Amino acid sequence: MIKRWQRVLNQVNRLIDFFIVSLSYIGATCFWLLVVRQDPTHPALLPSNLLWFSLSLGFVSVFGYQLARLYDSVRSKQFQFDVTRVLVVNSLIALACGALYYVFRLTDFSRVALALFFLLSSTLVLTKRLLVRAVLSYYRAKGYNLKHVILIGSGALAQKYAKTIAATPQYGFVIDGYIGKSSGVDGLPCLGEWASVGNDLLASPDIDEVVVALELEQATLLPQIIAATEKYGTKVSIIPHYNDYIPASTTIQSLGECKLLSLRTTPLDYPGNAAVKRLFDIVSSLLLIVLTSPVMLFVAIGTLLSSPGPVIFKQTRVGKNKKPFQMYKFRSMRVNAQEDTAWTQDDDPRKTRFGSLIRKTSMDELPQFFNVLKGDMSLIGPRPEIPHYVELFQETVPLYMLKHLVRPGITGWAQVNGYRGDTSIEGRVQHDIWYIEHWSLWLDIQICLKTVFGGIINKEKVT
Repeated sequence: MIKRWQRVLNQVNRLIDFFIVSLSYIGATCFWLLVVRQDPTHPALLPSNLLWFSLSLGFVSVFGYQLARLYDSVRSKQFQFDVTRVLVVNSLIALACGALYYVFRLTDFSRVALALFFLLSSTLVLTKRLLVRAVLSYYRAKGYNLKHVILIGSGALAQKYAKTIAATPQYGFVIDGYIGKSSGVDGLPCLGEWASVGNDLLASPDIDEVVVALELEQATLLPQIIAATEKYGTKVSIIPHYNDYIPASTTIQSLGECKLLSLRTTPLDYPGNAAVKRLFDIVSSLLLIVLTSPVMLFVAIGTLLSSPGPVIFKQTRVGKNKKPFQMYKFRSMRVNAQEDTAWTQDDDPRKTRFGSLIRKTSMDELPQFFNVLKGDMSLIGPRPEIPHYVELFQETVPLYMLKHLVRPGITGWAQVNGYRGDTSIEGRVQHDIWYIEHWSLWLDIQICLKTVFGGIINKEKVT
């Protein structure tokens, strides 16, 4: 039943997307040429051109969404999955159309209208998908559009899966029962032991999926269970007994006949993502250096007048792949012997009054834009520490060294969530790892905006 309705919903989804994209092009073209430019004689407004190109874009977009797997079931995926893939597909289509305009000198179409079409179609398609998700989540929570699951296992993993499903009714999974020991999963009916009921249950057409959650000592049953699901054509998912050690960013690689689980694969391990982030860093740092140059000149003069010593304070920090680098800051303290081992406090006697001011307003961090330009740092990422504390936290804070999988940043997910200065290292590391595993360009932009509108002025006192 669920599969039939999924097919119907997908067909309706495709049809709606086709009309949204086609009408978006017509609307964007008419708005630009009739309302803004007031040019009703433009060739792009000819009915043949308008209809042909709008229908072509509709077909190509739906085909692209299909390749991006946007019509697969997304009930267990976050909305960010939709946002990323819709924007990527629409961007590629817009760039391809722009290239065709340029190569074939097409004067019957408008490049500005194409840009407006990209914005309009992306907004409308994503809004539609958000509404569909909201409606489906509502009805699933009410007990409709459910996916029926048989759980195989009765230990801690099976308990964890059952609790997760119970806590997320909006995803629409319902566990009809479990196969295992009678004293196994609380709140679920026991359907019996695998040896007596396994094959008979999997033959039922009412089962949408089988979830295997066996403990280590039950692993010998796995070949039988897999063989049975393949025999009856039942979809199967497996929760491995080492589930607690697998992060969300795990990928599978094939080496001959061996399947390797890469536990710490991050989005930035992919060359395309790394190139996008680096380009964003270069463009942003150049722009920010130009925009903040008057402020940097003011801070440099103030630093010189506040106390003897250099304007720029260079300190060794640990960067990507645990490699040390020299991080730049405007000097906010008197020259001292503890600069490589001690954190600053609100009432730190080493700080100058001007230094307190520039630390309060984060102006002391401005020279780090040059670190970003050099490639030592990124605009967004985990904050780097001095070697003394890296060695200390490596032994005392779980997962601390994973932050060095990426370039350190001027600001980061931990900082915009309140973890800056003398705060919980454990909390900071948890936020840093979450950022590394969930990186996207949009996430970087969000952090930049949060930093500008809420993270520049910090809680440090001016003394």
